[in-house]
Amino acid sequence: MSRRIAILGSTGSVGAQTLDVIRSISEKESLFEIVALSAGKNIGLLVQQIKEFSPGWVAIQDELDREKVEKHKQNLRTYSGINGLQTLLKECNADLVVNGLVGAAGLIPTLTALELGADVALANKESLVIGGHLVQKALQSSQAKLIPVDSEHSAIFQLLEKKEPPEVSRILLTASGGSLREWPLDKIDRVTPEDVLQHPTWQMGRRITVDSATLVNKAFEVIEAHWLFNLAWEKIDVVLHPQSIIHGLLEFCDGSLWAQLGAPDMRIPIQYALTYPERKPSSFEKLDWRKLELQFSQIDRKRYPAFDVVVEAGLIGGTAPAAINAADEVAVERFLSGEIPYSFISTILRTTLERHALIKNPDLAQILDADRMAREFAHSL
Repeated sequence: MSRRIAILGSTGSVGAQTLDVIRSISEKESLFEIVALSAGKNIGLLVQQIKEFSPGWVAIQDELDREKVEKHKQNLRTYSGINGLQTLLKECNADLVVNGLVGAAGLIPTLTALELGADVALANKESLVIGGHLVQKALQSSQAKLIPVDSEHSAIFQLLEKKEPPEVSRILLTASGGSLREWPLDKIDRVTPEDVLQHPTWQMGRRITVDSATLVNKAFEVIEAHWLFNLAWEKIDVVLHPQSIIHGLLEFCDGSLWAQLGAPDMRIPIQYALTYPERKPSSFEKLDWRKLELQFSQIDRKRYPAFDVVVEAGLIGGTAPAAINAADEVAVERFLSGEIPYSFISTILRTTLERHALIKNPDLAQILDADRMAREFAHSL
């Protein structure tokens, strides 16, 4: 019996690669049925996906775009906005929801899917960054599973299976260092959006590519790992690894290390999330271990000042991560539009955190309110 799949953010990087994986597997066996898709503004690609995969439900950001999409398939149930996305999840009866949405907008769909009992393949790290305690609460009252899609968390997820917490000394997440890792520090403020968007290893969306350059993305992954694996902060570390071959390491109490290696291809962890707990053959690139040259180094705080700001927000907890995430979304967009220089991203994050009125144990409404106020503040700087 095929597994019913809903893909949120189907026209984005993770969504498109998820469909690549499903195409590849479907050539050999019919494991999946695409029952629902959601997208933002890329109507053209969404229409192509509808024609190819014939979902029964579709959600899109704007109402006018919904009307344009609706006419392309008979008996297609279409919705718009966040309320429409929730309705889609309640109606489509998915077994697995792939959350490839970008930003804070991904939290409510994650909670909704878990509350409905659907497993979630999570690529939307903001769900755990800004609402980790709410996601954990939803998991505790549900039979659903949360399966990480990010390569680093997928690596740790696989390494930690059937390991007892006392055995584990710490986990290490690897970071590529982003597009500016070799850029002269005295010239870093002259970089253009085009410079930053040229990632040397991964093909990703615009925001996450900038966040990779600032290492904000890796700091978010530290917060995500804290909630995902129920680990104390001191048991989570980050190391720079420019080849992006080792995605995560597990250090045991006796000093031995386990590592998960794989080609820098998001389709590999995506496929594992789709087929978990089984593994299936894939046609994707395999590593040639005979050619491996692996390098590691510590984080240069002068090159990546935003990293510590975001980790600090995680340590503070409460609404601080929601505020810092909102500020980052605004700062990245302002940089990409040419409104601010690159270095001002970390300035916006630091100032927002310092001015934030913290709520220690927030509910969903308070998290969303903190998000809104932080956006307004970050726009005003």
